[in-house]
Amino acid sequence: MTTEYLKEATPPVQAMDTATAETVTRMLADIEANGEEAVRRYARDLDGHQGDVVVSEQAFAAAARSLSDGVKADIEFARQRVMDFARRQRDSMQEFEAELIPGLIVGQKLIPCSTAGCYVPGGRYAHAASAIMSVGTAKAAGVNTVIATSPSHAGQGINPAILYAMQICGADRVLALGGVQAVAALAAGLFGGQPADIIVGPGNRFVAEAKRMLFGRVGIDVVAGPTETLIIADDSADPAIVTADLVGQAEHGPDSPVWLITSSRALGQEVLRLAPEAIAALPEPARSAATAAWRDYAEVVLCETRDEMVTVSDRYASEHLQVMARDLDWWLSRLRNYGSLFLGEETTVAYGDKCAGPNHILPTRGAARYSGGLSVGKFIKTVTWQRLSRGASREVGQVAARISRLEGMEGHARTGDIRLQKYYPQESFDLGSLAGHKG
Repeated sequence: MTTEYLKEATPPVQAMDTATAETVTRMLADIEANGEEAVRRYARDLDGHQGDVVVSEQAFAAAARSLSDGVKADIEFARQRVMDFARRQRDSMQEFEAELIPGLIVGQKLIPCSTAGCYVPGGRYAHAASAIMSVGTAKAAGVNTVIATSPSHAGQGINPAILYAMQICGADRVLALGGVQAVAALAAGLFGGQPADIIVGPGNRFVAEAKRMLFGRVGIDVVAGPTETLIIADDSADPAIVTADLVGQAEHGPDSPVWLITSSRALGQEVLRLAPEAIAALPEPARSAATAAWRDYAEVVLCETRDEMVTVSDRYASEHLQVMARDLDWWLSRLRNYGSLFLGEETTVAYGDKCAGPNHILPTRGAARYSGGLSVGKFIKTVTWQRLSRGASREVGQVAARISRLEGMEGHARTGDIRLQKYYPQESFDLGSLAGHKG
């Protein structure tokens, strides 16, 4: 395979971030010992929030009044698309019952989690769409209790657009909390809630580390890293649109990678020419973020064939993957590793980020090799059951006993023996021997 880098990433050398882990460990231990008092202290000291942690009905009403009818209509449009897609995902999942052999009946059940915690970031941008993606999807999955949380900054409360989105998506309780203290409160069920079975939603490095440390005690969606976008483009692509889409995603942060894989040298070189101009035209803070992201993390890769482009793209396993090339169905059938796929010039990552329907909480850092993004399936347990007649127990019990003894597990084997002896006392069976176990 022949590839050439027209631009290669040169990320700054970063020291191992032990400080984040140490800070999160200390905060989690404090909250474990001191509960709601510690959480209130962190909310006050870190976010300047001194009001009630549980958001009141009056606060919801005030948030709705503060938004224009147009803004509310846009949020409702996004909610309808996202929840419609999520309900269709739920409908595609099936319970079943089957008889594998006479008398051996097995099945699958789909059981939603009882309580979900949805973290919605509230930093540089007002992430109303993230509230929809997490709360709306949990509700579409059938979760009984959805507890949402987002930071309140300097006593101003949760961003009204975020609060309105949480409300119309059906959040059962909303906490004015951000950071480690929010994740810990969800996990412990503080402030009148039930402990979360799963915590979902993106956040900064402290939020990600808190979720990672609490994984096992609670389920999580992903340990999120910086936003990633990769575009595949051939010579039919419009370089101005390719550039706009790369720069638009680079504004997420100074460490957000944007990558272009192309079979056209002319396209790649034109994008390299246009990108600095497009970045310079952004307002702050987007301009500074995109400048650093493009300088340090952007890559432009030139490939000879589209098969090579697929191979390189699958190696990146990008969070977002856009294709602006001929024969879109070919790419859809060949590409394997991505969080979400955007086919054709007419769509873009921003559409998926905000309102198109598929979820925007997606795997990063190569996790798309083995995992998809947030879906109703994250909130639903796929559990199994079985029922045997005595005739089926006769057939299965012999095999189970022999395999158990093959593995050296005599206690397991005897649970089959005792049933065969009870149900068929006049018969003899080959039940295996521990002597055959080789350790």
